[in-house]
Amino acid sequence: MESENQMGTIEFLLLGLSEDPELQPVLFGLFLPIYLVTLLGNLLIILAVHSDHHLHTPMYLFLCNLSFTDIRFISTTVPKMLMNIQRQSKTISYAGCLNQVCFFLFFAGLENFLLAAMAYDSYVAICHPLRYSVIMNPHLCVLFILLSLSISILDALLHSLMVPEAVLLHRPGDPPLLL
Repeated sequence: MESENQMGTIEFLLLGLSEDPELQPVLFGLFLPIYLVTLLGNLLIILAVHSDHHLHTPMYLFLCNLSFTDIRFISTTVPKMLMNIQRQSKTISYAGCLNQVCFFLFFAGLENFLLAAMAYDSYVAICHPLRYSVIMNPHLCVLFILLSLSISILDALLHSLMVPEAVLLHRPGDPPLLL
């Protein structure tokens, strides 16, 4: 008996909100404006912080980074979902799924760490108002952002690289994997 390499393209079947083809345009019409409003709102926050020099404080630096992260976070899943609704396609490749999961985890973790940095900033502003400018100096803010990026990247890579064995052993003739 000869053993052959049976690796083929692995695709996942994405389960959506509804299988009804008549409901797909309604879902598309609902999610596209929400996505665009989210993008526009976050862009306006970023532009407001950059245009006004009075807003160049640690709190607004974190808020600007949080808005930028939120744009990237929502852009990891919603465009693919909108494209799948429009094309009536429900599949995603293994590499595409792995990339999407990795970026989703990265931006979710980054958002959480930035929110924690903002909470610490608020704590210092409320509990130590006279020493606020000494404690929350620009070096500490940059350190918080770099630490958030580093931990988020490591966490996302760790979770993305721990792929289940079943996915790797899936054969081309088997039924599609459901997500």
